[in-house]
Amino acid sequence: MIQIKFPDNSTRSFKDGTTVLEVAKNISQGLARNVLSAKFNEQIVEASTPLFNDGQIQLFTWVDDQGKNAFWHSSAHILAQAIVFLYPKAKLTIGPAIENGFYYDVDFEDHSITEKELEDIEKKFLEFARQNFEFKMRSATKEEALDFYRRDKNPYKIELIEDLEDGTITFCDHADFTDLCRGGHIPHSGFIKAVKLLNVAGAYWRGDENNKQLTRIYGISFPKQKELNQYLELLEEAKKRDHRKLGKELELFTFSQKVGQGLPLWLPKGAELRGRLEDFLKAVQRKAGYEQVISPHIGNKELYITSGHYEKYGGDSFQPIETPADGESFLLKPMNCPHHCEIYKARSWSYKELPIRYAEFGTVYRYEQSGELHGLTRVRGFTQDDAHIFCTPDQLDQEFKNVIDLVLYVFKSLGFKNFQAQVSIRDPKKPKKYIGDPENWKKAEQAIINAAREKNLDFIIEEGEAAFYGPKLDFMVKDALGRKWQLGTIQVDYNLPERFELNYKGSDNELHRPIMIHRAPFGSLERFVAILLEHSRGNFPLWLSPTQVNLLIVSEKHEKYAQKVLNFLENNEIRASLDNRNETIGKKIREAEIKKVPFMLILGEKETKMENVSVRKHREGDLGMMDLKSFVRLIKEEISKNISNFEN
Repeated sequence: MIQIKFPDNSTRSFKDGTTVLEVAKNISQGLARNVLSAKFNEQIVEASTPLFNDGQIQLFTWVDDQGKNAFWHSSAHILAQAIVFLYPKAKLTIGPAIENGFYYDVDFEDHSITEKELEDIEKKFLEFARQNFEFKMRSATKEEALDFYRRDKNPYKIELIEDLEDGTITFCDHADFTDLCRGGHIPHSGFIKAVKLLNVAGAYWRGDENNKQLTRIYGISFPKQKELNQYLELLEEAKKRDHRKLGKELELFTFSQKVGQGLPLWLPKGAELRGRLEDFLKAVQRKAGYEQVISPHIGNKELYITSGHYEKYGGDSFQPIETPADGESFLLKPMNCPHHCEIYKARSWSYKELPIRYAEFGTVYRYEQSGELHGLTRVRGFTQDDAHIFCTPDQLDQEFKNVIDLVLYVFKSLGFKNFQAQVSIRDPKKPKKYIGDPENWKKAEQAIINAAREKNLDFIIEEGEAAFYGPKLDFMVKDALGRKWQLGTIQVDYNLPERFELNYKGSDNELHRPIMIHRAPFGSLERFVAILLEHSRGNFPLWLSPTQVNLLIVSEKHEKYAQKVLNFLENNEIRASLDNRNETIGKKIREAEIKKVPFMLILGEKETKMENVSVRKHREGDLGMMDLKSFVRLIKEEISKNISNFEN
């Protein structure tokens, strides 16, 4: 008999060889009908997997992320099956589950998949799914696996197998189809009731642009047609909220091939928006004891060798800039931290002067492949709201909690209410991914976990997601459509102070190493603006809107009064613009609504005579006539509702 422990700490006895599905049936038939996969002793297993050892089990259904992963991984197999049936000469490569759905990369040679062909693949997919076939795993030797794909004349699978150790290779069989696979499937294909192949994209084999470009087919599947319909409605709403579309409509930013891919150009309104965000955070940082610094956009190659960034980014990033001097190379900076280390090092410090907090809106550069670029969310040049705190070990806990408070204040001020924290730690099985002493890593990881607990954050721990120089606390924000985005980040770093030989004089009159905290509440301004655009659909909080008020004159004879109103608003620090075009007032109102200007002031004969304004609010309509002082008071009151004072 074996002892199986459940998440509620209860234990039950089962015969050796009892399958996961039989364990589920022992709990309830209803659960068994819905089990998609499971985790046994920290390993993902199939519902059909027999159990021979004592251990802990967790059963996954559709409501669990792991259940969805198995569902979509299995769907990728059926997609591959349908593709091979319709295109016998196609060469399969890889097809994983992703956050929302799945994809499969295929070499169709010179054939381009059309929209009509996607529909045909969908039909064949559903036809196969309705056969209720089981997903069966089996082991194979390396030679057997290679021989299988040699017969299939598939160089991609052969390349994958050559990188695998003999004794670790498995296949998945279903119906008359076989694919190389590590496992993680649903019990049978009948669970899949609805599928939609969403789009086709190009993807380089193994992500290397020097390799052949493959066809990537994206899809998503569900256990109910109703859920698919809801998802497609969500996609339509997402299209309306696409920051690239809104950025163009609201005249915030643009891109130019001549300037270069992934290098955004900020238009006047976008620059105003960005400036407002910077001013907002600078004001908060001043209250929190930060000092502004400025560092150059490039740095000597040796700087990044010392920091470890060259080893991390050097091979895949922008190439060194050579100067006329022999052996002198510079790099576009991939991070601001090494520069701040050198700023700290410019003078000596006493423990009485710590913590030192340096902040900078520093632009950094990383070479992203052209296929990975996406609007403002994935660019080659971006500005981090970066800051680095140098503190003593005794100060670390309080400083870290202070940064958490600052991040939460930023989120609240910008309308992000739904988020989860993620403690990202190293993967102890991959020590080469990280730099520094393992003991310091343990201290840093524990410090973050303790601070998250003390602040009562809803957090999870993710192994292997740490930065190469230290663990971090990431904030995963859910937007208005329920999508998760990583925004703010806080990191604890024992390694860079060691590498740069930073020190301070302690109370014992000896030199000690400071601890470094990296933090960026926005993450990057580009990505933050993109997420904020999609979250708010371009309806920014009043305090942030590039243009808060649009003055709309009925005719040119009211322009003189409009100028007077404009001056009054500007004197009261309200950002206003005048629309004096020779257009109808109706058209001006419609266009102001499209531009999502929070307030419109209609100025005609009556308003001019009484020296009042007729007020319209975006998405609400007419608010009536009022005098200028009352309108200013209305604006100020609304801003104060949106944004409160930061208490440090």
